[in-house]
Amino acid sequence: MGWEERFLLFLQESIRNPVLDRVMQFITSLGDAGFLAILVCIVLLCIKKYRRAGAAASLSLILDFVAVNLVLKNLVARTRPYDMLENLLLITKRPSDWSFPSGHAGACFAVASVLFFCLPRRFGIPALVLAALISFSRLYVGAHYPTDVLGGMVIGCITGWIAYRLLWKKPKDKTE
Repeated sequence: MGWEERFLLFLQESIRNPVLDRVMQFITSLGDAGFLAILVCIVLLCIKKYRRAGAAASLSLILDFVAVNLVLKNLVARTRPYDMLENLLLITKRPSDWSFPSGHAGACFAVASVLFFCLPRRFGIPALVLAALISFSRLYVGAHYPTDVLGGMVIGCITGWIAYRLLWKKPKDKTE
């Protein structure tokens, strides 16, 4: 058994508890179908002051979706950890796609990284913290291996940087 499997079983055996289970199930649900990421994009696009950031976040989310969900998941076709480890219990909805990379982590970091690059730190830092929490929740609930989540995070940050470079020609002062 590798380090990833040992880590997931450690989370299950040493960290999981009924209260944290409910908290993590709620946090992981925020990333279901890109719900929170899409909602943030829509809100930003509706506010004139943040419209360019909303366009960059939307582009990043689209690029991430193509890279993660259409290309890499099908190319790598990694089996989910709960299907490989007989002792690992999944405590959320059973995902219907492959494990690598994490779509939750990718989508959340695609949008959060744009917020970090384009908006004042008071928006960007909490967005990154929430993206990290959603990403960690995927490990906690047993849906992903750590490298799945790390892969999603990296891809999301890369698409965020690309969208920022393409659509954010004049960086604003981030000290607000």
